[in-house]
Amino acid sequence: MTLTRRPTLPRAAGFKPLALALALGFAASAAQAQSLRELYEAARSYDATYLGARAQAESAQYRADQAGALRLPTVGLQASSTYADTETSAESKTMVKSSGAVVGGSSTSTEAKGTTNQIALSAQQNLFNRANGITIEQAERAVAVAQAQLRAAEQDLIVRLAQAYFDVLAATDTLNTVQASKKAISEQLASAKRNFEVGTATITDTREAQARYDLSVANELAADNDLRVKRLALDQLVGRQNAAPKPLALPVALPPVAPANVEDWVTGAEARSPAIQQAQLGLEVARLETEKARAGHLPTLTLGANYVKSNPNGTSDTTAAGTPVTLTQSRNGNTTTASVNLTLNVPLFAGFAVQNRIKETLSLEEKARNDLDGARRAVSQGTRQAFFGVQSLQAQVKALEAAESSSKLALEATQLGYKVGVRVNLDVLNAQTQLYTTQRDLAKARYDVIVNGLKLRQVSGQLQPEDLQATDALLAP
Repeated sequence: MTLTRRPTLPRAAGFKPLALALALGFAASAAQAQSLRELYEAARSYDATYLGARAQAESAQYRADQAGALRLPTVGLQASSTYADTETSAESKTMVKSSGAVVGGSSTSTEAKGTTNQIALSAQQNLFNRANGITIEQAERAVAVAQAQLRAAEQDLIVRLAQAYFDVLAATDTLNTVQASKKAISEQLASAKRNFEVGTATITDTREAQARYDLSVANELAADNDLRVKRLALDQLVGRQNAAPKPLALPVALPPVAPANVEDWVTGAEARSPAIQQAQLGLEVARLETEKARAGHLPTLTLGANYVKSNPNGTSDTTAAGTPVTLTQSRNGNTTTASVNLTLNVPLFAGFAVQNRIKETLSLEEKARNDLDGARRAVSQGTRQAFFGVQSLQAQVKALEAAESSSKLALEATQLGYKVGVRVNLDVLNAQTQLYTTQRDLAKARYDVIVNGLKLRQVSGQLQPEDLQATDALLAP
């Protein structure tokens, strides 16, 4: 009687202990892990792109304050002290008319020195200047544009952080899956070698398992490097070392897209999208620029006032030939002058510069109008694409959940068939690979649903930092 030894069932082929080990590992790491909202607060104080947008918004407010100064009067104080030293020489001759002979003459020299001190206070107020008023309105629109840009930068930071956050989780899942697959293949290889030694399997099973094992080693190296890169990207974004995202709480129930109608998303994007708001404000600024150009034909009216106080004093020396020096010293009292003036400036002709400026601004206004239409269309299209993308990903998650359940059953059946001798080693390896690949793709699809849900809210203009709380609710505590 000949006894035949049954093929050995590899212990690592069972997926329940593996899933339990992964869950325990996630639970241990979650204790020191950070939530998405916590890392967002860190990124807000570190990310250079967001900080630059915030500084830009602050500068726009100061620029508007500068423009507001056009409504206020300008006041100036001037003080001067002038010293003058003037010397004058004069010479005279006496001639006889009949003969032309010089019979006498005289010379006079005068030197005057003096200092004049003067102080002047002047003020000017624009009573009517339409161009200045439009400049102030444009500066106010610029503040609104900067605020819209800041909101867009804030939304972009949320999406970039969420992408980096879940990229780390996806890379971690990939590495864990590859390592689990490597361990299962290693034990399958050992089983194939034992079965070959006792004559219950062929050398083909051993070589197939060896080839799969070598490939899993290469995949592990690539997955480990990818995880390092993803962690570095997250650390760079939040300004921390070894940032650790919290994994998803299992089992996870992803919320559906609300509202469920794409038209509701598109309609709301018109009023909330920062991109549309910037384009709308750009059109308003262009219209104001056209109005400013037309103001070149309008007169301006300015009120001015001056107050001047001077104090001149000095001496003069007069010397004439044959006479003693005459010294004269003068000291005048303070001289005060106060004046108020009203200036009307009416432009008459400027070489057609105003007319050509109006034509230029009208063309720029048309460009701004087209930019607004382009922004509306882009937001509408982007919102629809994001909406249908999230719906498609949610359907993929459901399909992959069903595929995971089927792959588990298929692996159990294949392992049983291998145990009784109706399946070969390659069938078990393929079933294991299919299960691990499905689990990896399922985790990645769940992350994509969350990130693309945030992108949908971003493109429709609804994304707020408070939305991260709903995302954190899906993570492990």
